[in-house]
Amino acid sequence: MNNWKEENNKLIKTFVFKSFADAIAWMVKASFAIEKFNHHPEWTNVYNKVHVTLTTHDAGNTVTEKDRELTVILDSL
Repeated sequence: MNNWKEENNKLIKTFVFKSFADAIAWMVKASFAIEKFNHHPEWTNVYNKVHVTLTTHDAGNTVTEKDRELTVILDSL
Protein backbone atom coordinates (compact mmCIF):
# COMPACT_ATOMS: atom_id res chain seq x y z
CA MET A 1 0.00 0.00 0.00
CA ASN A 2 2.09 2.81 -1.33
CA ASN A 3 1.43 5.98 0.71
CA TRP A 4 -2.02 4.90 1.88
CA LYS A 5 -2.88 5.91 5.43
CA GLU A 6 -5.20 3.83 7.58
CA GLU A 7 -7.29 5.79 10.07
CA ASN A 8 -10.79 5.53 11.50
CA ASN A 9 -11.44 2.23 9.70
CA LYS A 10 -10.62 3.78 6.31
CA LEU A 11 -7.75 3.75 3.85
CA ILE A 12 -6.99 7.28 2.62
CA LYS A 13 -4.76 8.67 -0.10
CA THR A 14 -4.55 11.86 -2.14
CA PHE A 15 -3.33 11.45 -5.70
CA VAL A 16 -1.69 14.60 -7.12
CA PHE A 17 -1.49 15.27 -10.86
CA LYS A 18 0.04 17.95 -13.09
CA SER A 19 -3.33 19.45 -14.02
CA PHE A 20 -7.08 19.25 -13.57
CA ALA A 21 -7.34 17.46 -16.93
CA ASP A 22 -4.84 14.81 -15.80
CA ALA A 23 -6.77 14.28 -12.55
CA ILE A 24 -10.07 13.84 -14.39
CA ALA A 25 -8.49 11.54 -16.99
CA TRP A 26 -7.18 9.35 -14.16
CA MET A 27 -10.62 9.28 -12.54
CA VAL A 28 -12.23 8.19 -15.80
CA LYS A 29 -9.61 5.48 -16.32
CA ALA A 30 -9.97 4.38 -12.70
CA SER A 31 -13.75 4.26 -12.97
CA PHE A 32 -13.58 1.41 -15.50
CA ALA A 33 -11.28 -0.63 -13.23
CA ILE A 34 -13.43 0.21 -10.19
CA GLU A 35 -16.64 -0.85 -11.93
CA LYS A 36 -15.05 -4.11 -13.07
CA PHE A 37 -13.80 -4.78 -9.53
CA ASN A 38 -17.26 -3.80 -8.17
CA HIS A 39 -15.95 -1.98 -5.13
CA HIS A 40 -16.53 1.75 -5.23
CA PRO A 41 -14.51 4.38 -3.36
CA GLU A 42 -15.56 7.67 -1.93
CA TRP A 43 -13.56 10.27 -3.82
CA THR A 44 -13.42 13.97 -4.45
CA ASN A 45 -11.56 16.10 -6.95
CA VAL A 46 -10.23 19.61 -6.39
CA TYR A 47 -8.19 20.94 -9.30
CA ASN A 48 -5.21 18.56 -9.64
CA LYS A 49 -5.92 16.38 -6.61
CA VAL A 50 -8.11 13.32 -6.16
CA HIS A 51 -8.76 12.38 -2.54
CA VAL A 52 -9.76 8.70 -2.19
CA THR A 53 -11.29 7.00 0.87
CA LEU A 54 -11.83 3.25 0.99
CA THR A 55 -13.94 1.30 3.46
CA THR A 56 -16.32 -1.61 3.09
CA HIS A 57 -19.82 -0.51 4.04
CA ASP A 58 -21.20 -4.08 3.84
CA ALA A 59 -18.66 -5.18 6.46
CA GLY A 60 -19.67 -2.52 8.98
CA ASN A 61 -17.52 0.30 7.60
CA THR A 62 -14.20 -1.41 8.18
CA VAL A 63 -11.13 -1.97 6.02
CA THR A 64 -11.26 -5.35 4.30
CA GLU A 65 -9.08 -7.24 1.86
CA LYS A 66 -11.23 -5.83 -0.94
CA ASP A 67 -10.16 -2.29 0.05
CA ARG A 68 -6.52 -3.35 0.11
CA GLU A 69 -6.85 -4.95 -3.33
CA LEU A 70 -8.38 -1.75 -4.70
CA THR A 71 -5.39 0.26 -3.44
CA VAL A 72 -3.15 -1.88 -5.64
CA ILE A 73 -5.42 -1.33 -8.66
CA LEU A 74 -5.57 2.45 -8.15
CA ASP A 75 -1.83 2.72 -7.56
CA SER A 76 -1.14 0.83 -10.79
CA LEU A 77 -3.04 3.30 -13.00
